[in-house]
Amino acid sequence: MTLNQQTGLTRPLKTLVKMLAVASVFATSFNVFAEPIEIKFSHVVAENTPKGQMALKFKELVEQRLPGEYKVSVFPNSQLFGDNNELAALLLNDVQFVAPSLSKFERYTKRLQVFDLPFLFNDMDAVNRFQQGEAGQTLLNSMTRKGIVGLGYLHNGLKQFSANTPLKNPSDANGLKFRVMASDVLAAQFDAVGAIPVKKPFSEVFTLLQTRAIDGQENTWSNTYSQKFYEVQSQITESNHGVLDYMVVTSDTFWKGLPADKRKIIKEALDESIALGNKIAAEKDNQDKQLILDSKRSQLVTLTPAERQKWVDVMKPVWAKFEEQIGKDVIEAAVAANK
Repeated sequence: MTLNQQTGLTRPLKTLVKMLAVASVFATSFNVFAEPIEIKFSHVVAENTPKGQMALKFKELVEQRLPGEYKVSVFPNSQLFGDNNELAALLLNDVQFVAPSLSKFERYTKRLQVFDLPFLFNDMDAVNRFQQGEAGQTLLNSMTRKGIVGLGYLHNGLKQFSANTPLKNPSDANGLKFRVMASDVLAAQFDAVGAIPVKKPFSEVFTLLQTRAIDGQENTWSNTYSQKFYEVQSQITESNHGVLDYMVVTSDTFWKGLPADKRKIIKEALDESIALGNKIAAEKDNQDKQLILDSKRSQLVTLTPAERQKWVDVMKPVWAKFEEQIGKDVIEAAVAANK
């Protein structure tokens, strides 16, 4: 082969090598400058609540541990979706994480209705024991057939009744309109005392109370303070009659679509964030209660053991009404957590 022939073969080869090198540079540059994958976390409460602080911590940890790969956009106060449509948005992949109250899952599984049963748990320690036990952990997976993956429980606290009239005896609630979440159990709870349950979104509660379209509501100290319900309710009965907790969920499609190594990191970040949120919830319970009392906008109604027992006696039959839907085994496991 002549020198000219060798040179003729070498030039195309050199050109190909250069083209591949340039392509590699462009590919590297593309990866460097590619936009991170956005994870939208939507919720319906204020940023200064346990849920709000949990979501912000989750954003911080994910972006810290997966820099440039993922970013978390947090949308509080129903900015994107209200509590009546955030799960539908999740299944449409309009958001990737939501943390609805446990009452909101009624249409996807009846078993989670256990958390709405009145006077079921003695305190938050019992709630935590149940959630972390076998029965509670099994409930996290109770909606996978509907495309929803439960990732953890987030505390808010025990609920109190509020109204513009003192609620000391069950008969005091007779004829009053109370806002409830979209839960048949909670509706039955108020039916039991002759009250009128009104299912309305969380974002509308303040206005409904302010305009006297409803007479009262039930909520934790944290939500009552952050949403300023105490400014339009003169009486708060410390009943501790039910739990208001959340489940952090994502869609099965989104979760399984993540690379396994990234999914592990994101789950660890979420677990740490939930632990922080639960710590804040425990601290804020008493703090926000005191802030409400210090405001002197609401008066605290304290029940004697005998008065509280009257509420228990009237509302406990609700358990039997929903036992078949929830499962007797689930209710028994919850009761056992009180010991």
